[in-house]
Amino acid sequence: MKITHISDTHNQHHSLLNMPEADVLIHSGDLTFAGSEDEFDSFLEWFVEQPYKYKIFIAGNHDDCLFESLISGLPQNTFYLNNSSINIEGVNFYGLPMFMHDAMSGEYDKQIQAIPAGTNVLISHQPPHLILDKAGNINYGNRNLFQAVLAIKPQYHLFGHIHDAYGITQNEDTVFSNAALLNEKYELTNHPIVIDVTL
Repeated sequence: MKITHISDTHNQHHSLLNMPEADVLIHSGDLTFAGSEDEFDSFLEWFVEQPYKYKIFIAGNHDDCLFESLISGLPQNTFYLNNSSINIEGVNFYGLPMFMHDAMSGEYDKQIQAIPAGTNVLISHQPPHLILDKAGNINYGNRNLFQAVLAIKPQYHLFGHIHDAYGITQNEDTVFSNAALLNEKYELTNHPIVIDVTL
């Protein structure tokens, strides 16, 4: 299975041309800029039209309109993961959104603890601490998420959020991908990351 991973497009999805071929397209949050329903509707119209066999997206901290929203009427091959999972051709995907309301209330930490064992591809918006999470001299990744990833050992962890930390790395258990496509000035400078999934 091949994945095209994108993140942090902030309304610039229509500028993504010549997207790489893959089986699954994954967007790991910050689909919008201001978090409005109109922005989300524009993204979703574009997303469902993309020529991939399967499509998955989660919410980022900019996507306020998705907080406590029920997303219905999606095509059968398109999935919104909100602290939930989907098995596609034997691969377990789990999506952990990042809503600022949950982060401030402490609910986000509980959601991290609920990531299930057996997750093959973890999709979050925020990176884990010390992994593709640095902007300036500050590491913005989440320490609890880092500990959860060490415990669960997903084969792949896909995220974004920190625009300056675009790239891919790995440890002995997990391949990590930060596919933030915009730089810190919100300019489209990076390319989708393509990952070959082998379990």
